[in-house]
Amino acid sequence: MKRGRRAVVLGTLAALALGATACGSSGGDPLGGGSSASAAPGGSGGPGAGGGSGSTVVVGSANFPENVLLGSIYSQALKAKGVKVEEKFNIGSREVLYGQLQSGNLTVLPEYNGALLAYLDAKSTAVSTQDVNAALATALPASLGILASSPAEDKDSLSVSQETADKYNLKSISDLAAKAGELSIGGPPEFKSRREQQFKDVYGLTFKEWKPTADTTANALKDGGIQVGNVFTTDPKIVQYKLVPLADPKNVFGAQNVTPLVNKSGVDATATAALDAVSAKLDTAGLTALMKRVAVDKEDPSAVAKDWLKSNGLG
Repeated sequence: MKRGRRAVVLGTLAALALGATACGSSGGDPLGGGSSASAAPGGSGGPGAGGGSGSTVVVGSANFPENVLLGSIYSQALKAKGVKVEEKFNIGSREVLYGQLQSGNLTVLPEYNGALLAYLDAKSTAVSTQDVNAALATALPASLGILASSPAEDKDSLSVSQETADKYNLKSISDLAAKAGELSIGGPPEFKSRREQQFKDVYGLTFKEWKPTADTTANALKDGGIQVGNVFTTDPKIVQYKLVPLADPKNVFGAQNVTPLVNKSGVDATATAALDAVSAKLDTAGLTALMKRVAVDKEDPSAVAKDWLKSNGLG
């Protein structure tokens, strides 16, 4: 996803619906042709062979590498359970994806629960995983639903270098309170105006200096130009540079759990169980490590997905 911020690539899929404008239209069928279909051994028909009526489950994804990787994980997990699957990846914006799911042209999408809720209800104040999912249950139309959320989250964080974490014994944002006055913080240019007062109010933090580091934030942490930085939790540089995302117990950054969004008529108990099993195993650290393989090491997302599923007993 190269992150030049996620809002630029995906419109409203970005963090916390900060008013980004998506680039697609839900009219017509932009998914026709060009997809790769692959069926598990055993063909179609019979219990557990596909969706609710034994039909093909169509797994879609947005057009950035992390979502393609997640789509491949879902697809291969379903096929491992005998579900007939068609893949339609790299589609585009949420408006297009959501409309195609409603129409039944797609069956399953890897979503981020907080961003999805912001798309459906911009006024929602839910921030925890439990509250966000409860709000989604109300906001979604009857034809759509979410399955179990994974612990994996792709969202904003305050991160520090391993050296800084060790020096100040930092594990959560709360731990910064006594030391923030000695530390410089970096992030995108708008980060200060959006978050400075919130950090003061919620965590009692007053930093020494705010620097507009934008896409160089992780590098600035590594090089020591800043001591605290706003880095997405699945940014591969977290692994590359051995950065430490600090826990956010007071939910300044709302939940963004990776969560399957489904057309209910297209998934049966077998498909649901397969996707729930993925969510039970997928965590933020694991997804970040996978993204390093995809984004930095340039490995094929399908092969990376296959390795992860096999190592977790799901493929």
